[in-house]
Amino acid sequence: MSRRRTQRSGSCLLVTVLLIAIAGLGLFILMGIPILAQSVFGTPSSALTIVQKIQYSGQILLSRNALEKPVATSAPEVEFTIEMGESINAISLQLENAGLIPDAMAFRNYLIYKGYDTQIKAGSHMISAASTPIQIAQEILNVYSDTVTFNILPGWRAEEIAAALPTSGIDVTPEQFMAVVKDPSQMGLGEYLPAGTSLEGFMFPGEYKIKRDISPAQLALTFVQRFQSQISPEVRQQLESHGLTFYQAIILASIVQRETYFDAERPTIASVFFNRLAAGAKLETDPTVQYALGYNAEWGNWWKSPLTAADLTIDSPYNTYIISGLPPAPISNPDLSSILAVASPASTDYYYFRAKCDGSGEHVFARTFEEHVANECK
Repeated sequence: MSRRRTQRSGSCLLVTVLLIAIAGLGLFILMGIPILAQSVFGTPSSALTIVQKIQYSGQILLSRNALEKPVATSAPEVEFTIEMGESINAISLQLENAGLIPDAMAFRNYLIYKGYDTQIKAGSHMISAASTPIQIAQEILNVYSDTVTFNILPGWRAEEIAAALPTSGIDVTPEQFMAVVKDPSQMGLGEYLPAGTSLEGFMFPGEYKIKRDISPAQLALTFVQRFQSQISPEVRQQLESHGLTFYQAIILASIVQRETYFDAERPTIASVFFNRLAAGAKLETDPTVQYALGYNAEWGNWWKSPLTAADLTIDSPYNTYIISGLPPAPISNPDLSSILAVASPASTDYYYFRAKCDGSGEHVFARTFEEHVANECK
């Protein structure tokens, strides 16, 4: 019996040693992959984790041929345009579809490996199919135009404008931009902004042609000047004819902007808020709570949805479920349709509205709380 046990123990030890050796060999191979990739493709991005370095190192090594050889031996340069905010997936696929690179996935993996995925500049690039994908990756980090197209979407808050800057090609950082937004005291905008307020609400949505080397202050002023050009004295007079100051009217317009996607609904939604203000009722509007909550990591954006019951109790001067009247400042940058809705609201006796149950995004309106409850989706 003892001899058998000895034989079994010896066998187990041998198996254990073999497993350890295999695991060690596997680890050696895994750790060697990034070293090999670095010798071929250069230093990887410092933002990658160890696991990501192994992953992307292996992928680009397997795709080495597709990264080092051009599609054609000779080809003229063609203009290739990258729009602001375009993903590297979209850019890679467009390059492949244009016949400029052979493998979109290999190109995407290389961009991530090098950290170029966060450095690509929007604008026009001159690219030849005779260049290798690695050379093309370098090309799209540079642009030849001194201006870029920049878009502010209706309803964006200032931080969302700032977040679009790194991929825009504009040489202004989010931090520089937000510093100006939060303290525009040197911009001479006292006619529009009460003392101590930010530019929130007064950076007009739309498309802009911006010089890449613009200063942070001039960039913010460009957005405000567009606002000034759009709001005529007549519109301003209308805004102030409903018992609100001009600044308060823009606050309300910023709320109307966030409440609906449909321009046709905005005057009716504005009428609901005017009716509630006149009756001394709280506005109880979700976008103000979303603004108070700020960036939500779980959702990956600035407008958490749906809100929870706990969210509606947040202690904030912007929480219109708690405060009476308007919040202290705009919560977004409204477009002209929302501003005109506040200037000329519909004449209704509605005090409530909620989203329709058909998924259209449109709203159903109610005069009484009982009607409002009856409109709830079953």
